[in-house]
Amino acid sequence: MKSPAWQRSEGKSPSGGLNEKGRASLRAQGQDIKRPQPEGGSRKDSFCARMTGMKRKLTGSAKAADPDSRINKALRKWEC
Repeated sequence: MKSPAWQRSEGKSPSGGLNEKGRASLRAQGQDIKRPQPEGGSRKDSFCARMTGMKRKLTGSAKAADPDSRINKALRKWEC
């Protein structure tokens, strides 16, 4: 059995986060997922606070400094 698209490269955006196919596969599993909100708002504030904390706690120094890591791409996409 194939894994869902959001877990494979075809469901991930090259610039970070999930593309529409990845979001659709998560919706099919019952998740409520929306597009990034870089223009601001409560979702952006919450995401930036959560991901910045995860970056500090869960990544090593090499991955935290790597501009091509998934977490850094997502933070750039959301303009954190």
